[in-house]
Amino acid sequence: MHQPLRWVAAGLAALTLTSAPGPSAAGGDGAGPEERMLFRRAVEAAVWAMPLVGLRGFLTATRRDLGGDWNEVVYFSAPAKSRHRLLTANNQTPYVVLPLTTREGPLVVEIPAATDKVKYFGSFVDVWQYPLTDVGPQGADRGRGGRYLFLPPGYGGTVPESGYLVFRPRSYAVYGALRPVAGPGASLEDVVAYSKSLKVYPLGQADAPPETRFLDAYPREWDTLPRYDLSFFETIAEVVREEPVLEQDLAMMGLLCAIGIEKEKPFAPDARLRRILETAAAEANRYLQWLFVNRAFRSYLPGTRWSVFDLPMDQARAGWPFVTDTKMLIDERANLYHFATFMPKKLGRSSFYLATLYDDRGLPLAGNATYRLRMPADVPARDFWSVTVYSFGTHAFIEGAERVGVSSLDRSALRWNADGSVDLYFAPSPPAGHETNWIPTGERFWVALRLFGPQRPVFERTWGLGDVERVR
Repeated sequence: MHQPLRWVAAGLAALTLTSAPGPSAAGGDGAGPEERMLFRRAVEAAVWAMPLVGLRGFLTATRRDLGGDWNEVVYFSAPAKSRHRLLTANNQTPYVVLPLTTREGPLVVEIPAATDKVKYFGSFVDVWQYPLTDVGPQGADRGRGGRYLFLPPGYGGTVPESGYLVFRPRSYAVYGALRPVAGPGASLEDVVAYSKSLKVYPLGQADAPPETRFLDAYPREWDTLPRYDLSFFETIAEVVREEPVLEQDLAMMGLLCAIGIEKEKPFAPDARLRRILETAAAEANRYLQWLFVNRAFRSYLPGTRWSVFDLPMDQARAGWPFVTDTKMLIDERANLYHFATFMPKKLGRSSFYLATLYDDRGLPLAGNATYRLRMPADVPARDFWSVTVYSFGTHAFIEGAERVGVSSLDRSALRWNADGSVDLYFAPSPPAGHETNWIPTGERFWVALRLFGPQRPVFERTWGLGDVERVR
């Protein structure tokens, strides 16, 4: 019988597991003390490392799927499709992703100025997803463009006195995720051309920058998702070898040694340890899924199933350090980065997200049922709204779906009601007569509603919409 298990690691906050270990080889009741210890430490390590494993997937996918590497720019020549496996991505704006490293020295990212047609919105983060700066009109360049200079940890060389926006990350790795946002009258071609106008080059070559290499992810499969198997720990070991150890993580470095992850040693688990780690990765995923269901949301409007993400606002105001004067917020950090990436340095009011995991009866949204969501005519979104379906298992687009979401930008393609509302359908196959308003499912899923340019009724919570209704 599964029982709650609680343990406290020296120097770390207490973490609560949802269940005791399963197979005896992975630390269950039939295992010995050492195996149970290895299993527990592996689960805790996976929860602790969630941010860096989720982020490393961008580099792994760039190398494996696109033939690229560090300091090259991944862009999309059209909005993402289901073949692009990204945590809670949107399908309205093409992305630009930059996996960067300063291991060879200071690095410059030259951001173009916003134009009357296109502007950037996005952020740069360190290897722990700690936001370094935002980009574009809401970022450090304020829409005027600028040269973002990232220095290696401990850098003691000369720093230009002017002409650069200077940042000192805690890690060699720096990741950027940018969205080129189209303005009135902008075409997809305008957006893509703007995406490819940024530059990446070493500071030492600033006088004659080499050409930046751009990789188009749109035509290809690009799978950035973490895998909850042995590769999860292989990724932890790679990053531990490459990056400086933060003082706040010294206790965890001691615990990692037990599962074969050390700064100066290769990661080479034997068959027994591999079995334990595989099972621990799956258990960590179960716990993270439990956090997602039970602690990721709070009610938006009483009487409905719609929720907002329950972000730790004290951490948002502090810039997402997930550290207080007395502890690290390990669970809170893992919960967020299990389903999201690239939090902005400063939260703005340019967008507002609602989500639901349940139908009008309070039951989880099932992949074998048909549902309807009526979007009212008076959605308080100045720019546009979008509805996206995500796999409950991966928090990415449902794999193989021919359509992953719809938006008010699709006005000409949707079938609208006479009163200006529109009925959207979620189902494994299109309901007859509603093909244009259908978003495929086929597995357990959840729904995100994004409001771009949200207006006062959203923040005052005087506006709401009906629940997702099961069509019987």
